[in-house]
Amino acid sequence: MEGFRHLSLDGVMQGCGGPDEDRSGGFERGGWITPYFDDEGGAFIVDVYQRADAFLFGRRTYELFGSYWGKMADTNPIATALNSRPKYVASTTLTEPQWSGTAVLIGDLAARIRALKAETGRELQVHGSGKLIQWLLANGFIDEINVLIFPVIVGQGARLFPTSGPDIALSLLVSQTTPSGVTIQTYRPAGRPRYETAG
Repeated sequence: MEGFRHLSLDGVMQGCGGPDEDRSGGFERGGWITPYFDDEGGAFIVDVYQRADAFLFGRRTYELFGSYWGKMADTNPIATALNSRPKYVASTTLTEPQWSGTAVLIGDLAARIRALKAETGRELQVHGSGKLIQWLLANGFIDEINVLIFPVIVGQGARLFPTSGPDIALSLLVSQTTPSGVTIQTYRPAGRPRYETAG
């Protein structure tokens, strides 16, 4: 399973796509990725979506993506991937998904995700869905995580890595920097970190 997340330098994940994307908690600084988006970063993102066999979302991201990508013509490669491949939603409240090709995961979420990982072909991807990615990381379901770090300090908002949570060592697989200064890093979880005395 592959996670995919846009972050500011100070770890904010909230409202990256636009001023009105997510104003929860009084967040007023949405839309911080747009000034840094360039062709190289866009090509990386398109490539990631093309590799997916299926997508897993939390409810908020599912509804946000569905209202945007679900209504877009399939001339866009990201829309084509999202509209043509299976989508799964981890939600206890969604009962009638409107986006074609969607199944809601009910019951034991861990068991359902283990089954999905076993049956999905090459790659099950999680985009956005910060709370879900936190849970997946804590429970050992993430095999790789792509983190795009934008050169901006947002200064407020929800963060992907909370002030308290599991400690996880990571192995860096790929690192690149786009012309606009976005760093793209792909990591694989590597067990618990080692804590040693410097010297």
